[in-house]
Amino acid sequence: MCLAIPGKIVELVAGSPDLAVVDVSGVRRTIDTGLLADEPAVPGDWVLIHVGFAMSKVSERDALEQMETLTALGEDDAAMQEVQGYGALENDLEENKNGS
Repeated sequence: MCLAIPGKIVELVAGSPDLAVVDVSGVRRTIDTGLLADEPAVPGDWVLIHVGFAMSKVSERDALEQMETLTALGEDDAAMQEVQGYGALENDLEENKNGS
């Protein structure tokens, strides 16, 4: 099943215009916001995320309803596993910053 996971942008990554840190149910990960070029993300925005990419902006209400829907479908654990997998992008960023 394709999951669209709601998350809140908490900060933009300095020096990387298409990257932002998102909070999904207390888990923070770096995502790519490049697909939102027509309406760039800013801290406080809610977005729907799929495989590490912000696909669209949504209202907070819509984001909470989406998470409720995932829970009702029994997909909330799968959604959180996907979010935790975004940590691989963070590791790549850290390695590039350190010149590895």
